[in-house]
Amino acid sequence: MTLVVKIGGAVASESADRILGLHEDGHAVVVVHGAGLQITEEMQVRGIPVEFVGGRRHTTAEALEIVRESLRAVNRDLCSRLGDLAVPVFGDSAGLLAEHMPALGRVGNPLPCRPQPILDALAAGRVPVVAPLGVGPLNVNADDAAAALAVGLGAQRLLFLTDVPGLLVDGRLVASIRADEATRMLDADEFEGGIVPKLRAAVQAAVRGVNAEIGETAVLG
Repeated sequence: MTLVVKIGGAVASESADRILGLHEDGHAVVVVHGAGLQITEEMQVRGIPVEFVGGRRHTTAEALEIVRESLRAVNRDLCSRLGDLAVPVFGDSAGLLAEHMPALGRVGNPLPCRPQPILDALAAGRVPVVAPLGVGPLNVNADDAAAALAVGLGAQRLLFLTDVPGLLVDGRLVASIRADEATRMLDADEFEGGIVPKLRAAVQAAVRGVNAEIGETAVLG
């Protein structure tokens, strides 16, 4: 079974044991990581404005270099924790396709695809660790990148490992939510913060046949 596991930069180091456990259970594991907190902190240090539109970071050419530096640091740390199994993959050089969104600067909307370096790593029994940059290069949201890769690779599951237990509705953790209901609630602005891009990405994967889970919450197609 092929799994795509998306982890945020805030929980990357704590996720290594879970990833190794999935691999030891016989799964083919693809990891996609973010570096959102690291990018924001470094932009603030350098006096570069931080702006988000619909969960995507407005990215100038200058900011894109910070994005790459931050992703490289998280990727290096995570690969170190995973050991010899890990294969670092940077999406822009690997062939992660994305549709340019000029209104957001150097930002792209990732498209379902099957980058060869990821396939090669899986064929060798290793774990590709993907930094979410699109061909261009373009900055892409890590949640969206994970969903696009899950669909493109024909993965059976997409797991979002986060620092929250799952999806909270009226303060209560829900075990599952249908994609159409999630979309309705998203469009009605019933959620805010980091759960929004995760849930939208999970919905995109679920309606295309990938079992998506955010923490303990299953998103059903």
